[in-house]
Amino acid sequence: MDDVVLSRATPLGGSFGLLDWLVVVGLFALTHWIGSRTAGKPATIRDFFLGGRKLPWYAVAASIIATEISAVTLISLPATVFNPGGNLTYLQLGIIGLFLARWIVALVLIPRYFEREIYSPYDYMGNMLGPGVRSVATVLFSIGGVLGQAARVYLTGVVLEVILAGPFGELEAATGVRGLVWSVGAIGLVAVAWTWLGGMTTVIWTDAVLFAVFLIAIVASIATAVAHVDGGVGTVVELASAAEKLRFFDLNADPTVAYTLWAALIANTIVGVGVFGTDQLMAQRVFCCGSVRDAQKAMVASYGSMLVAVAVACVGLALYAYYQQHPLSGRALELYQEKPDRIFPLFIVGVLPSPLKGLIVAGAFAAAISSLDSILAALSQTTLSAFYLPRRALVANLDDPAEQRRALKLSKALVVVFGVLLCVIALQCEVIARDPRFKSILDLALAMPGYTQGALLAAFALAFVWRGRIDGSGYLWSAPLSVLMVFSVAWHAQWAQWVTLVGGGALFLAWIAVRVVGGERRDAALIGVQSLVLAAGVGLAAWLVFRDKAPVAWPWFSPIGALTAFVFGWALARARTSGPTD
Repeated sequence: MDDVVLSRATPLGGSFGLLDWLVVVGLFALTHWIGSRTAGKPATIRDFFLGGRKLPWYAVAASIIATEISAVTLISLPATVFNPGGNLTYLQLGIIGLFLARWIVALVLIPRYFEREIYSPYDYMGNMLGPGVRSVATVLFSIGGVLGQAARVYLTGVVLEVILAGPFGELEAATGVRGLVWSVGAIGLVAVAWTWLGGMTTVIWTDAVLFAVFLIAIVASIATAVAHVDGGVGTVVELASAAEKLRFFDLNADPTVAYTLWAALIANTIVGVGVFGTDQLMAQRVFCCGSVRDAQKAMVASYGSMLVAVAVACVGLALYAYYQQHPLSGRALELYQEKPDRIFPLFIVGVLPSPLKGLIVAGAFAAAISSLDSILAALSQTTLSAFYLPRRALVANLDDPAEQRRALKLSKALVVVFGVLLCVIALQCEVIARDPRFKSILDLALAMPGYTQGALLAAFALAFVWRGRIDGSGYLWSAPLSVLMVFSVAWHAQWAQWVTLVGGGALFLAWIAVRVVGGERRDAALIGVQSLVLAAGVGLAAWLVFRDKAPVAWPWFSPIGALTAFVFGWALARARTSGPTD
């Protein structure tokens, strides 16, 4: 049944009033004013994408936190803890894995990136391995970024659709356009506007303000829920303990289980290095710092996001205690049973008073926008650097003011294009979210980028380890093989088997056409061996997809992809005849 119809069918015990609207509008007006005042008018792409490399480390750290703690965390993590069998094991992934990952990025990756002025990790990879690698890495980032952020925008749209059922219902009645479309469109419009106006400077300062709103919203939610529980905090702890919801460690070694200690120590450490070090969504922020030292401080300080994650998990504990004493019933129960991720929005609608309701909506809206404006800036920058600037450099001086203005206009146009694309894909996530493999939208949002994150990390590893001694020709083949390998361990349905067979066959035939038929005769022996290596990789992917085993859990996607792309990227490469460009 249509979500909007369900959410409007019966009042849920509250309304979004004038005071709530004043809070939302006031907070966003203040945020916009701060962003406009701090951004100025960017005159060059350096100003637009790097903030002139003069942003303070603490603002960059707050921006990283605001982007990392998205609306998915705010809404879906409480549901993950609240739902039957839910507990705190999810927190292992961040508290352990992302702690290690941040230090690796700060000590290893950031110094490399600051050896010269670059705009993204893919510039570094291209300098070391060749321009083809930069293009492939940019495409992989774009695919993973669009999929991951679209899921986040979709979830926020669902939340706002439930909370603002009345206004969106009126809009639907007047226009025939679903409330979810209005909700997603509103998020996209604000994010595009903020990114378009001031680039990364606006993004980072507005993210810092939105993070403060987000934090206040969490505290207010916990306080309200606990205040409605007889016995207060003591009862919350007692009920959570009795239901085994305070469990933190899970020593299960099964790779089909997502929230385990081994997934945190191994898999999510690798995921974190990829997210913070090779994913432009996060990495672009550290490029805005003025020095290696400031960038390192921003990266390590952003570990404060784990305090926020713990607080959001406590919302789930408080909701569990509240609904033990005040059970769901009627339409609210129907809505929860259809989509368990709705538990927090239902609490907001039915329990929170004004203006706290407006504050929570502003927090959810803020979390979505802080993630969306970040990915828009990152997608625009990487696309420009990989495909436009190298070609313009052949016919024009990129330092010329006229060229800078032309590049800046194109950057802003790309922000709009990617904004529309993300919103369209976000609306399609409703179909994917119905898959029973995703117990919550939290799992969906975290799994989507995993198909490409490993390949991006492998590109940095190849550049870092080999330091220009091999070219990037092997990576051009190992990157798609990596995506195929992750797909083969993630899906085992019959349609997935056909996708793997067709995709693997096409990849190998393309290799034959390019490297065997079009290869040099003096490399015949090497090409023959490499052909066997690629055939073995395609065969392994086919064998994995046909195995009668449960699919591997999402934290292992990136490690599997990284290992595949690195090993085959080295095995299929050629010795580089010229040194790196850095």
